[in-house]
Amino acid sequence: MNRRRFLRVGASVLGAGALASVAGPSVARLLAEGRPGQLLGSELDLPEAFRAALPVPAVLQPVRTDATGDYYEITQQVARLEILPGVRTEAWTYGGGFPGPTVVTRSGRTAVVKHRNELPVPSVTHLHGGHTPADSDGYPVDLLLPVGSSADAAQQAGGTAGMAGMAGMAGMAGMSGADHAAARTVVGERSYTYPGRQRAATLWYHDHRMGFTGPGVWRGLAGFHLVHDEEEDALPLPRGGRDLPLMITDRSFAADGSFRYPAVDPELAEPGVTDAYANGVLGDVILVNGAPWPRLDVDRVRYRLRLLNASNARLYRLELDPQPVGGDALVQIGSDGGLLAAPVRHDGIEIAPAERFDVVVDFSRYEPGTRVRLVNRFGSGRTAEVMRFDVTAKQVTDDATVPDRLAAVEALDASAAVATRDFAFRRSRGDGWTINGRPYKPGDSIATPALGTVELWRFSTDLHHPVHVHLDHFQVIGRNGADPGPYDAGWKDTVDLRPAEAVEVLVRFTDYAGAYMLHCHNLEHEDMAMMADFTVR
Repeated sequence: MNRRRFLRVGASVLGAGALASVAGPSVARLLAEGRPGQLLGSELDLPEAFRAALPVPAVLQPVRTDATGDYYEITQQVARLEILPGVRTEAWTYGGGFPGPTVVTRSGRTAVVKHRNELPVPSVTHLHGGHTPADSDGYPVDLLLPVGSSADAAQQAGGTAGMAGMAGMAGMAGMSGADHAAARTVVGERSYTYPGRQRAATLWYHDHRMGFTGPGVWRGLAGFHLVHDEEEDALPLPRGGRDLPLMITDRSFAADGSFRYPAVDPELAEPGVTDAYANGVLGDVILVNGAPWPRLDVDRVRYRLRLLNASNARLYRLELDPQPVGGDALVQIGSDGGLLAAPVRHDGIEIAPAERFDVVVDFSRYEPGTRVRLVNRFGSGRTAEVMRFDVTAKQVTDDATVPDRLAAVEALDASAAVATRDFAFRRSRGDGWTINGRPYKPGDSIATPALGTVELWRFSTDLHHPVHVHLDHFQVIGRNGADPGPYDAGWKDTVDLRPAEAVEVLVRFTDYAGAYMLHCHNLEHEDMAMMADFTVR
């Protein structure tokens, strides 16, 4: 739905911002389950589970290197992919595939990624979890217009193309935010510079265009970006083919095989989704690395699984079925911002949109021939299954282990915080999805932290919101006045907030000044202006 129609929505999206004011049967169901979104069914027959082999995205090779950096090129293009067997689906892709190619970089080396836009729409690329200068962060109105766009189109865009229906966009031409956006709107190609001043971590890149992130990612604009460093290399963790990035998404398909998405405007000239889906779009097909409910033969050894929830709005509780004897099937070694100080053992992991969990699974705990499903306890029907691992009888040697100590992780000190800031993620009667009662307006900063300082940020919610902070990772220090939750360990860039929950985090601002963002990573909430700028000075 567009912003002008927001207040005419039914019970599933009513609300004044405070939990006490939320009412209606649909909201009551969401509060009871703690999970957002509305299921969008596919219009064709769905394939049987565990027939497709798990694909692994190709690693992108640099086009050149020098003493300090590596240079990559990615073409954003339309491609017709066979995602469901025997059906062709038109996708927007990085490099012709979904997911896009995996970019692998080294800490301490600069990576320059040049994107060429051959799509029919503008794009913005954000390296999610990247410690990145502001001009390469993927600010949502820093548009890359398609190849062949005229200079007049670039001038007219000024960062606002297709965004007239967004709150705060009217009259934007006279605002400093617009001047900033116009200066960084380019045609055809743009290079993003990632200096590599961060530790090893599982990152990902995706479209971040204001008002259209949801349909852009839904149609395929997402890929892995992995950073390695010497600290990680020194550990005896699983490597090579036993180090698997797993991008988990949900999608729906139309009768002709195309991606089905409830955009209020099928031509995507106006942002937003139809009324029923304003709290998030859920698909009925679970894809892993772009394949529906795939399977993988695994040896009786340890595997590292880099779990990424790249869904628009769906939450997962991931478990192995059957559980190994003794439980603790998923040994977490890393979070959004890299390795933990020590492993954390789980029977299951709850993962919100944009979160990453690096886990080690020891398949030697299963007998040969065991079929081990990765299941979603938050799903039902077909969405309760994700993929399957088939344990082979091959005789292999496993030289990988999980040490009791993994990495040096500095604990930030709350007493060092120079400021405390509160950010309320709410629905407002006047403005829809908001932060601190304000819909997003480019160039209007909600906070101005200083370089080199630590701040304590408090996030509170009415309904369910996964909160993402750009530039620097943070550490969760408390939930609802108590200790952090079981999935909060390590450095995070996205934290999962359940209904009526408050979370405190410490964040230290380093290296780069400029305009950055915090926002909800439910992409339908984000597109409906649940974002805010902060400016590091």
